[in-house]
Amino acid sequence: MRILLVITTLFLTACSSTQGISVYSFTNSQLESVLTQQLPKLRKEISLRGLPVEFAVNNLSVNIGPDNRDVVVLGVDSSATINAFLLEYPARLILQIEGSPFYDSEKKSIFLRNIKLLDSSVNAGGFTGNLGLLDGEVMQILNAFLAVNPVYKLDERNPKIALLSKIPLNIKVVEGAIKLVPRL
Repeated sequence: MRILLVITTLFLTACSSTQGISVYSFTNSQLESVLTQQLPKLRKEISLRGLPVEFAVNNLSVNIGPDNRDVVVLGVDSSATINAFLLEYPARLILQIEGSPFYDSEKKSIFLRNIKLLDSSVNAGGFTGNLGLLDGEVMQILNAFLAVNPVYKLDERNPKIALLSKIPLNIKVVEGAIKLVPRL
């Protein structure tokens, strides 16, 4: 009987202590800041039709929940340098991709899944338009990167966030923010 009373008391104490942190959210600018810090990891050398291409992401923009949809849209401004016949041909690639945010409770992180290319444009040596050859390669790089690198990781050094991360959470996307809400 005493054990039941102690467990009930602990449960009620835990419930009352999570009332102040019932929702944790982060915005477009916070997500953009986290991703910008990861840009140096997005440098890669790929091969395009047998030619070496150095690829790098220079800038990112973030739009969480556009049109009240449960997606995150990333604007990716990248560059590629194609090395052919002892010459370098620089190209600028601008992509717009979207993915569904997913909370991984083990890693205490938000990842993007189901990545789709919405739009692309290439500016290279006077040519401006779409170049499907690079789209596929760039999407492979971005998919591989986003599969292992979270777009946001909870800071468990903060005691409130550490407590929140120990309970089951649902993710909710609203225009301009992602919210983590305890599952009831």
